[in-house]
Amino acid sequence: MEKGLVSIITPMYKGADFVGDTIESVLRQTYTNWEMIIVDDCSPDDGAGIDVVKRYTDPRIKLIESKVNKGSSGARNIALREAKGQYIAFLDSDDMWHSHFLEKQLLFIKERDASLVFSSYRRIDEDTKEELLSPFLVPEKVNYKSLLKTCPIFPSTAVYDTKKIRKSYFNEELGSMRDDYVYWLSMFKTIDYGYGNPEILVDYRMRKSSVTGNKTKVIKPQWNVLYKVEKLGFVRSLYYLFCWAWISYFKYRK
Repeated sequence: MEKGLVSIITPMYKGADFVGDTIESVLRQTYTNWEMIIVDDCSPDDGAGIDVVKRYTDPRIKLIESKVNKGSSGARNIALREAKGQYIAFLDSDDMWHSHFLEKQLLFIKERDASLVFSSYRRIDEDTKEELLSPFLVPEKVNYKSLLKTCPIFPSTAVYDTKKIRKSYFNEELGSMRDDYVYWLSMFKTIDYGYGNPEILVDYRMRKSSVTGNKTKVIKPQWNVLYKVEKLGFVRSLYYLFCWAWISYFKYRK
């Protein structure tokens, strides 16, 4: 572990259209002690995304080409195993950090003496970059119990300190649906709180299907997390599923 180094974990699947913007947002960071580990998850795009990444010669950017499609969990785990930093940050290959993201999040984590922090973010159109919905403003802090009702931690806003939390890996058996949610739940069994930075520091490229699509497809995976993974029992799982559905309804309204 290298003190002060931030390891940026970026899974990529068919990322040619957007990963350049993502990398540029990292290169613009005012905090410069970072490594960016990009894992191409065996994308069926004839290497288009890989070609974009290879245009960047900054030695802090590292590309790993997976020969097998492992899903976002598996791709993130590959990067996590290579990570050398004290801090772990996640950045999906279509999202963008504002230029002061790392500087402000590291200051925030130190000021709060926190193990994990996350931030508010903009929700933008994947093509025009115009806002689709109003910015998502995070709560002051969250714990395990509040995460059961709703998860305000968007991966591309999160940073955690491996001096305070042991580096964690994703459960690849769950696939890519709700994998990040299970990751946070597991982590919050070992810490009391994670702290939300109210400042908007990230642009989340929102696919139109996320805004207008059928949200019912997520209900079963959410239920499986509560009932089968967390083993909350039928009644408690049903209660938290209702809370999640109610809060999610308002989350995607303008």
